[in-house]
Amino acid sequence: MSTLPLLPPVDPSVDHALRLIVTGASTESTCATDLAAGPWNFDAVPGYGPGSSMGDVIPTGAPRQGELPVAYREADEDELHARIRAAKDALGDRVVVLGHFYQREEVVQHADYVGDSFQLATAAKEHPTAEAIVFCGVHFMAETADLLSGADQAVILPNLAAGCSMADMASIDQVEECWEQLAEVYGPLDAADDEGLVPVIPVTYMNSSAAIKGFVGRHGGIVCTSSNARTVLDWAFARGRRVLFFPDQHLGRNTAKAMGVPLEQMPLWNPRRPLGGSSSAELQDARVILWHGFCSVHRRFTVAQIDQARAEHPGVRVIVHPECPMEVVDAADEAGSTDYIRKAIAAATEPTTFAVGTEINLVRRLAAQYPQHEIFCLDPVVCPCSTMYRIHPGYLAWVLEELVAGRTPNRITVTADVADPARVALERMLAAKPPVAVA
Repeated sequence: MSTLPLLPPVDPSVDHALRLIVTGASTESTCATDLAAGPWNFDAVPGYGPGSSMGDVIPTGAPRQGELPVAYREADEDELHARIRAAKDALGDRVVVLGHFYQREEVVQHADYVGDSFQLATAAKEHPTAEAIVFCGVHFMAETADLLSGADQAVILPNLAAGCSMADMASIDQVEECWEQLAEVYGPLDAADDEGLVPVIPVTYMNSSAAIKGFVGRHGGIVCTSSNARTVLDWAFARGRRVLFFPDQHLGRNTAKAMGVPLEQMPLWNPRRPLGGSSSAELQDARVILWHGFCSVHRRFTVAQIDQARAEHPGVRVIVHPECPMEVVDAADEAGSTDYIRKAIAAATEPTTFAVGTEINLVRRLAAQYPQHEIFCLDPVVCPCSTMYRIHPGYLAWVLEELVAGRTPNRITVTADVADPARVALERMLAAKPPVAVA
């Protein structure tokens, strides 16, 4: 069996790493030294906050968090952990805390379940007797949990400013305008041709608002995750000539390309241009219309980073998320969902060097969890997801203690007119099964 040099233990905390950087005690670099400050410093300021999405334009009217009481802002890490544990003990089975893979370590350690957005929404569904579901993630995830949980259950987002810049890149108004323009090109979008296919099927990534999921449900479409995107596109192509895929262009492009769809048949729809910036002829020839959206975390990864990893670590195994640009996915050894990345590392039987292209909190946690491997983030700059990082133990302690006191802060609710068709789109996704392999 091959061996790697014994490495010092990895501290999974990105927060600790950032503090070392800003004090000069570390040679690492960060995209924003403000990340070391408490996120409450940015609650009253429009924007996604410091981190990977800080350059993205936030929509007018995006939710903002009210002022966090000073006791939580001034408490140190140990005190906050003690208060969270005490509140959870007091609440017992009345509350379930869900933590996304990309959350900071100081939050994840208190989660009853850790997973991706859909895994956590499913976990919420499996606890129908819990009075409150505290979702440590971002806004669209809490909405999805509300869609799948009971009407009498309260879904709580600890910091209302924890949105998602990718999800915000496809607003309901923009998508409805796009749909109207496509009808001008293709004719009635609910009219099937001689082969029973409609002109276009809308497909939305899980990373989208409830309003977008509702739109998809009303128009015969479906939701996908990064794990089942190919199965969902097969489902859509069995029902439509084309697919309108939003909001992440990279997941759509990478998935469709792997299925054999030529790049020239995947025009990019820019909602700020007539016909998305394409001609009627280009749209007629299209197989997949890609929305002009992206994840700012995964857009940071480059082919140059992969080249450097290979030069410095001969034999390195490069795994990236399919939200990365196509050139990065093509240059990597493998591409897959967050769950795929985790399982690939867990399944490695011999010490291996992994260069991983996904959010830094997960990468550091994996490095600490599997010390027999050398695991590092492709991007050498410490730059976590801006919006995930808005969830801090201070907010978690606050919402839990509010629940103990009989109050329900930051409840996320989806109105019935949106929720009903959104559930239809989610149910279609659950019913779409990959083909069974024949031996």
